[in-house]
Amino acid sequence: MFVCICHGITDKDIRGAVANGATSMSDIKRTLKASTQCGSCAMLTASIVREELAKTDTPFYDAA
Repeated sequence: MFVCICHGITDKDIRGAVANGATSMSDIKRTLKASTQCGSCAMLTASIVREELAKTDTPFYDAA
């Protein structure tokens, strides 16, 4: 499913970024550019990151 329409980012892209070491919104913004234009995807993006990190008990750093 598309999460960030502005940049064409899917939930699979976000999950992949977390699998590759992203632990914060800053990481996601830097690597994928999700949530850097209009920002309407920020809450869903953060939710997906939290969900993926919870699987490995890795803390989520909510720094933008």
